[in-house]
Amino acid sequence: MHPLMLPDTFVVLLAAFHSCFSAPSSGWWSLMTMTPHLRRFALTAHVTSSVGWLGAVAGFLALAVAGLTSQDAQLVRAAYLAMELITWCVIVPLSLASLLTGLVQSLGTEWGLFRHYWILVKLLLTILATIALLLHTHPIGLLAWLARGTTFRTADVGRLQIQLVADASVALLVLLVATTLAVYKPRGLTPYGWRKVREQRAVLVRPRPS
Repeated sequence: MHPLMLPDTFVVLLAAFHSCFSAPSSGWWSLMTMTPHLRRFALTAHVTSSVGWLGAVAGFLALAVAGLTSQDAQLVRAAYLAMELITWCVIVPLSLASLLTGLVQSLGTEWGLFRHYWILVKLLLTILATIALLLHTHPIGLLAWLARGTTFRTADVGRLQIQLVADASVALLVLLVATTLAVYKPRGLTPYGWRKVREQRAVLVRPRPS
């Protein structure tokens, strides 16, 4: 799948998930709400993958800075080869796992996916960070390919080196913001969230048939 097709794919998946999990309590919702044990497992998986993603990006940034500033040719080569390995074996899997477990955690619990602004913002940041990561694997692979050659010169790829440092810095900032949102959970219901609250209150005050 081409990376540019990813946004449409995410929209379709979100719509499908929402249609399933927003069903009435007597139908799909009662079947798909997670049990306490499954909820804790999903939360553990989400926290682990999200924190691991953050740490891997921090390590990637350290390697990118070393590749840009070091005067040791062997260290520079090793840095870009390691960056390619970390990207495909650690960062990409963890980013996808964080996105998937975040969706499951939201849709399978009372938090919901569209009820709170902080969840929507965090989801948007995660999706954008994942798409940007996939789109920027090309310059990472290019630098790694050049590092394998015998005539690698940093003067020829200076712009790419700076780009990787800048991209990793922005990615780290975005992930820190997403982590902060997950920890503090700032208040604020969306219009959809307020509608759900009113519906739940109406059910509670509705007189039961004798």
